[in-house]
Amino acid sequence: MSVGFIGAGQLAFALARGFTAAGVLAAHKITASSPDTELPTVSGLRKMGVNFTVSNKDTVKSSDVLFLAVKPPIIPFILDEVGPDIEERHIVVSCAAGVTISSIEKKLSAFCPTPKVIRCMTNTPVIVREGATVYATGTHADVEDGKLLEQLMASVGFCTEVEEDLIDAVTGLSGSGPAYGAAKMLLESEQHPGQLKDNVCSPGGATIHALHFLESGGFRSLLINAVEASCIRTRQLQHLADKEKISPAAIKKTLLDKVKLESPSLSVASASKVSLFNSKNPSSKKN
Repeated sequence: MSVGFIGAGQLAFALARGFTAAGVLAAHKITASSPDTELPTVSGLRKMGVNFTVSNKDTVKSSDVLFLAVKPPIIPFILDEVGPDIEERHIVVSCAAGVTISSIEKKLSAFCPTPKVIRCMTNTPVIVREGATVYATGTHADVEDGKLLEQLMASVGFCTEVEEDLIDAVTGLSGSGPAYGAAKMLLESEQHPGQLKDNVCSPGGATIHALHFLESGGFRSLLINAVEASCIRTRQLQHLADKEKISPAAIKKTLLDKVKLESPSLSVASASKVSLFNSKNPSSKKN
């Protein structure tokens, strides 16, 4: 079996890296194409031993399973370009958010009467084999075709089949928020967390819109304040425990049992005004 990627960006790189690391595909069995040879991911694919070409048609001809790993608006142009080269042996897997199976089948049916189309949504943690993937099969795709894709994607994380109308919801939850495997990606990729975030933020895409919504609601400051409030409360409990010579856990349980908590000298409500980096330990205060 050979696999091709039309598009040589972050998704193609992540999947190729995952497939080779899992041992399900040798690098020379993978081909990727892009008109942009200066992409950092192109250099990474070449170093991996993946075949690279600027011709999408060459990728189609050398592949059995063909991943459409490009942005949604580009899909119609790609299908017009490679449609004449699609044969019955090909399994066309679209990873484009919001592009329906029927729209792809309609385009390809002008060239191939029964195109095998599968719609797939995955995320970048596949690079460390911790991805989360769902897929839906098209009109002409056999059960075996779906199982072949599932075998591939299961090698790089969790994979299951769903109804197509559920894929958009998965896009918002998983494709646009790859929390699964994020910690492992940080450890193994040696990239800054900000870079990992940018890797899944396509200009004008679903993820960047979700992040804008979080930022406009003050998510980052809320998260910082929540962590600070928790740390401050932990210090308060430790201070009480030191005074009473009992464990913080026991103090916490006692306070909760009373239901109405005693208001400490430093309230959690004021946590947003206190920085952990300049606050003094309660035990250092003078009596």
